[in-house]
Amino acid sequence: MTKTGPPRPPEGDWLGTPYLRFTREGAFGVCTLDRPEARNAMTPAMYFGIRYAVRHVDADPDLAGLLITGTGDVFAPGGDMGGGDGSDNWLTFGSALGMDVTPFETLRQSVKPVVSAVNGLCQGGGLQIALCSDMTVVSDRATFRVPELLRGIADTYYSQMLARLIGPVRTRDLMFTGRTLTAQEAHDWGMVARIVPHDELLDTAREVLGQCCRTAPAARGLVKSSLDNYLGLFDRIGMQAGLSGPEALEGFLSFKERRSPSWVHPDLRIDGRL
Repeated sequence: MTKTGPPRPPEGDWLGTPYLRFTREGAFGVCTLDRPEARNAMTPAMYFGIRYAVRHVDADPDLAGLLITGTGDVFAPGGDMGGGDGSDNWLTFGSALGMDVTPFETLRQSVKPVVSAVNGLCQGGGLQIALCSDMTVVSDRATFRVPELLRGIADTYYSQMLARLIGPVRTRDLMFTGRTLTAQEAHDWGMVARIVPHDELLDTAREVLGQCCRTAPAARGLVKSSLDNYLGLFDRIGMQAGLSGPEALEGFLSFKERRSPSWVHPDLRIDGRL
């Protein structure tokens, strides 16, 4: 199916959107975000497609693990604030903007190992995908950001998970300022497992995935469950309410209109979007 073909839900190795490619490389399934014209901004169907890819690999006896990566200099910047271009509208943006479509919990519960190979810009939902993968290998060119509060979204999944990973002080630093971390800073803070030279990223990620796949599945599952319990749960009700609230609406509108949100003091507003 081409990028101009009719949309249809996932089936087999088709992930439900032309912006995700699923390929088979020996024992591995490889899911590649491939929407360079929009800097890999993720539509709901893309989020759901990654969720589907995890379950697809889990159920396929010919595959041992899943590798997730991006194209060009972008891994994933998070959700498409423009709502997509309509080419994969079997899931509409408004009704699908919820945790039931996103792959985060599915990644945490995957039976087979999942490794993210972060090739460049990684923020928002893209960073959450990286954090929820079993292992994350990043290019030395990668950058990381949590811009949700700049968009009016109270992402309690992030605040809860990051506080466990990097502590509440650094979580406030990332979330309240929306600043960008380098690959080295993300590694030093314990957000990612390994940094490698950019040209070695995919080879190293495949090697790491192979190592994970050689561990005993049942024992690995118990360890994953233990780690998942440590990370705890997030406030589903509060986050879903926030996604439909006035701040989230203003966050989306200001992003589309390339301006600062109305809650920013006039003296602190900047030209263009935050």
